[in-house]
Amino acid sequence: MTDADPDIVHATAVAVGGHALLIVGKSGSGKSSLALEMMVRGAELVADDRVVLSASGGKLYAKAPETLRGLIEARGLGVLKTDFVETAEIIAVLDLNETETERIPPARQTTISGISLAMLHNVASQHFPAALIQYLMSVGRTQCDTAWNTDNA
Repeated sequence: MTDADPDIVHATAVAVGGHALLIVGKSGSGKSSLALEMMVRGAELVADDRVVLSASGGKLYAKAPETLRGLIEARGLGVLKTDFVETAEIIAVLDLNETETERIPPARQTTISGISLAMLHNVASQHFPAALIQYLMSVGRTQCDTAWNTDNA
């Protein structure tokens, strides 16, 4: 994919303050469910099921395909209409297929279209949607992880 060549991926994207999380995982892994949980906490839908990715100026952006704008699947209810963000800059990718095992995990990276992004893994906890909202609000992790481990052992 080049700056002029968008790509469509099977994923969901939500944003807070213009910063988006790209949620990837197998079909049925909970991408839409997590997005809904984040949306009731203040995130905004960018796209569900398919996300159009485009690189520009060293950043990666997400938007919904025209036919899916403002739509999200809610298992057991069907497809719901919602407000949505036209486009947002992706700052991290969350892989629901991978489970996080560390209390304070190492900083991981992935690359899409030559752009380095934070890579997060799934956490099976009630706090996870709220933590992801805070992550997007603060534009990623703080650099005090080492001090936290030392001071709060």
